[in-house]
Amino acid sequence: MTGPRVLLVDDDKDEIYLTERSLEEKNFQVVSVTSITEAFKQIATQSFDVLITDLHIPEPGDGFAVVTAMRHAQPEALTLVVSGFPDVQRSMASILLQADEILVKPFDVEHLAELLHKKVLDAKAFPKKAKESVAAILEHDAPITMQRWLHRVEQVEELSCLPLTADERTDHLPEIIGNIATRLRKIRVIEAIATPSPAAVAHGQLRYTQGYTAPLMVQESRILQVCIFETIQRNLASVDFGLVLPDIMLIADEVDSQLAQSIDSFLGMLRESTGAAAASA
Repeated sequence: MTGPRVLLVDDDKDEIYLTERSLEEKNFQVVSVTSITEAFKQIATQSFDVLITDLHIPEPGDGFAVVTAMRHAQPEALTLVVSGFPDVQRSMASILLQADEILVKPFDVEHLAELLHKKVLDAKAFPKKAKESVAAILEHDAPITMQRWLHRVEQVEELSCLPLTADERTDHLPEIIGNIATRLRKIRVIEAIATPSPAAVAHGQLRYTQGYTAPLMVQESRILQVCIFETIQRNLASVDFGLVLPDIMLIADEVDSQLAQSIDSFLGMLRESTGAAAASA
């Protein structure tokens, strides 16, 4: 009975030889390559159960390109990233959103074989979750996004000095995030004609009464984009990769559209107030 198929990517031929021999002794079928180009070719033309890639081939971070390609082409494959830097697990922990595990050189190949067998068995016993759309992720993680947005806003002195409650700061966010999710599902065109947003208009008017300036509103909007992208990053393991980049562009476009409508209504209130003051004078 043939064992799991492994794609081994490393520009160190000695490392490849030792790892390949040890894995084959454990009944793995190993295909070895020494460059990213070769790795991409194998991923495009063959099926694998496991990817083991060095992080630095030949430049730091190149292994991530191989992991991303495997995740996109063969999402059920297990992905292991190998690095020679002892602190990689601390300084680059975020890649666990992409790779299943990080291994630090020199690693015990006997342990690696056991780990791979266990992961293959676990993958069969516990199938990976179905992929989600970015819109669905934004909706179910909206409370976390809002909480992180509020925390960031409260760290900005110019914003935190405005005497507002948490609810007063975040009341507009559920509808804004909902509008973004709707945009992702229905209007998948960059720079489409802006859909009128009563929530954005009301937000601009409210921010005027709360003592904001237009630059402060822009700052809040930029923070919202950061928090939304963080939400996507936290969910990379379950997101539909084929739509991530187009969705990010649509999100940026929609956030800008919402901001433009808020600023317009804010400036409208400002003009009315200025005109009324001039008339009374």
